[in-house]
Amino acid sequence: MLSSVVKPRERSNLQKLLGKEYFILKRRISWAISPIQYAHCIDEGGIAGFSYIKHKSPLIRKLKDVDMELQYNKVQNLKLAVEKINSIVIYPGEVFSFWKLVGRPTKGKGYLDGMTLSNGQVGKGTGGGLCQLGNLIYWMALHTPLTVKERWRHSYDVFPDVNRKLPFGSGATLSYNYVDLQISNNTPDVFVLKFWFDEEYLNGEILADKENPFRYEVFETEHVMQQQWWGGYTRHNKISRHKTNKVNNIIVTEFITENHAIMMYSPLLESGK
Repeated sequence: MLSSVVKPRERSNLQKLLGKEYFILKRRISWAISPIQYAHCIDEGGIAGFSYIKHKSPLIRKLKDVDMELQYNKVQNLKLAVEKINSIVIYPGEVFSFWKLVGRPTKGKGYLDGMTLSNGQVGKGTGGGLCQLGNLIYWMALHTPLTVKERWRHSYDVFPDVNRKLPFGSGATLSYNYVDLQISNNTPDVFVLKFWFDEEYLNGEILADKENPFRYEVFETEHVMQQQWWGGYTRHNKISRHKTNKVNNIIVTEFITENHAIMMYSPLLESGK
């Protein structure tokens, strides 16, 4: 069945700027008046010693027609953001908010111009590249009993798959501060997020104060590429996971989300189809 996707509407730069600042102010007001308890404590004593998941993503990717300087600048941006969230504790009842912890990325804080994606177009902007950190956190959270409270999917599929190891649509886009990644702890356990860098990778780990009783397997279904009535191509899938009890091997399948993205490249079609 065809999944209809509306063709994006063009907006002026002024409309984009005013709209962005409006939503930033709206989110700040929401933070100020919200009764939500946001995570803010740093683990300094090793409160969580049981690893749920480790994952890593390459710091530098060679992308077609993308200035490599933006890639190197991204690494600096990631390091600044990681300083704000490394070893953050998510106690029971608390919510992790990426932007509430990281704050607005500005040149005054040392952030550089990194690669940005806007309406499917590659550009540059202060703090660009932080989506890589959002992607890492989201993927790891899917392998824990933590609840993803807010996650925004990527609206555009900008680059074709090259050595893709994770399912399409298993990341999370970010834009200060109203396009946030929020993860709530609705369990009785304490969780800690850890991050570190080596020469090639951004590494992440989620730990808890109790041993993990489950195994998680995240997978995609119903993956399809389609041509829309307005001429463009779109990509779709659903993300689910198997949660296996380590004691009795009972498997529970849980639906997570579905993705719909406009493709910024032509799909490879088999001859005669």
